[in-house]
Amino acid sequence: MARITPQPGIMDIALYQGGASHLAGVEKVLKLSSNENPAGPPPSAIAALQEAATGMHLYPSTDHAALRTAIAEVWGVDADRVICGVGSDEVLQFVTQAFSGPGDEIIHTAHGFSMYPILANMAGATPVCVPEHERVVDVDAILGAVTERTRIVLLTNPGNPTGTRLPDSEIVRLADALPAHVILVIDGAYTEYADGYDGGLSLAETRPNVLMTRTFSKIYGLGGLRVGWGYGPKDMIDVMTRIRQPFNLSTVALSAAEAAVRDTKWVEDCAALNADQRARLTGALRQLGLACDDSDTNFVLARAASVVEADAAEAALNADGILVRRVAGYGFPEGIRITVGNADQTGRVIAALTEWRNVS
Repeated sequence: MARITPQPGIMDIALYQGGASHLAGVEKVLKLSSNENPAGPPPSAIAALQEAATGMHLYPSTDHAALRTAIAEVWGVDADRVICGVGSDEVLQFVTQAFSGPGDEIIHTAHGFSMYPILANMAGATPVCVPEHERVVDVDAILGAVTERTRIVLLTNPGNPTGTRLPDSEIVRLADALPAHVILVIDGAYTEYADGYDGGLSLAETRPNVLMTRTFSKIYGLGGLRVGWGYGPKDMIDVMTRIRQPFNLSTVALSAAEAAVRDTKWVEDCAALNADQRARLTGALRQLGLACDDSDTNFVLARAASVVEADAAEAALNADGILVRRVAGYGFPEGIRITVGNADQTGRVIAALTEWRNVS
């Protein structure tokens, strides 16, 4: 008897594990496990969502014209080269699905976003993992892995969970050295937290094989609405649009995202708060003997001396009702990724870890 079988690659997918949201026995948890904005969404986005909610019986626009126009005006890009998705995850799915398949290879780095091998397997392509160097993307390792089968390079910059950032000159070197048939995808989910960085926009503007992706889930505080966007060559965007569901984004999500992207003062204030508390948290972690790199994101990756020490530090935080993210799946069994909170939240993390150090 014939059997129903999934497409090649599907059964190689490990289910994605998000950051925890609950602690047993704790009513009010301080969740610092998912890199969410401690300020929440901008009031302008909340107001826009509430207004849009009255029209929930109507279908949303299929072309996302108002949101694409807002993005174009704020970021100085061509609206016709913008594509919107259900988070930047869906935009990444568009490019992998549209431009790779069985027999092709997709390169990602050892500490890149854990969705990358999943996306490759979804398309039936083969994920190829290359090492990083001291928690920073290694351009030479990527170029050394390129073959005639390579179709896409997925690059997280700044990195997650490392928080490190590849210098602009190295990204340009990578783009220059890749064969013309290989698409370089620069996943810039944390761009707004990286001072002086354009998230790959200039390369996506000028190169025929570079796509940049961004999200509204981080600094804009709209993680629960799932909105992202990509920017690249017009012909690449046209291909990706052919596989996009016509009503992939809801009316309320589109309205809130449009208001949020136009609220540049909110973004500036959130970036400033993050930079201040990130420096405070980084300094405190180092004083407590927990190694960490300088971060260009809204989190810090603390590295304990051992898995045992990391377990103890996490237990101390949990005992105070603080949830953080262990990142063994990203290659750091001794790592603890801590979202940067507001001043009170950062103080609470520092106090809990200081008490742990004093009694350990």
